Amino acid sequence: MGIELIVIGKTDSKEIEALVGMYVRRVNFYCKFAVTILPDIRNTKNLTAKQQRTAEGEALLRQFAEGDYVVLLDERGEQMRSVEFAYWLQKRMNSGIKRLVLVIGGPYGFSEEVYKRAQAKLSLSRMTFSHQIVRAIFAEQIYRAFTILNNEPYHHE
Repeated sequence: MGIELIVIGKTDSKEIEALVGMYVRRVNFYCKFAVTILPDIRNTKNLTAKQQRTAEGEALLRQFAEGDYVVLLDERGEQMRSVEFAYWLQKRMNSGIKRLVLVIGGPYGFSEEVYKRAQAKLSLSRMTFSHQIVRAIFAEQIYRAFTILNNEPYHHE
């Protein structure tokens, strides 16, 4: 199974970019893992939140292939401890999914069409994080999940 993290907009922080890159390299030791950065929507100050969600949604839907298992990072999603997430990830790998697509949306969330296409929603916390820092946090959680599944001494319970 391959894992792809799709995000809207590039980060302007070289530190966050470097951190995400480090976790991408680490996760690639266990499985194929890539981050796809979709360009920011242009002229957003002339768009309503709904119009922005719709435009981002159209860009996201073009990224999904038949058979992809799409998971949205969403404040209303299921919350899990790291160990629970590791076992959740293991179940997806065992199910024969070819590509697990994890999506971090724009500042106003996802369009209805993207919600309809998704199979699951996950929440990292009830707190709100910037869309830039969430990339690093979630990439680290994916790496942590693989170390848990492989009984490596990264995660401590």
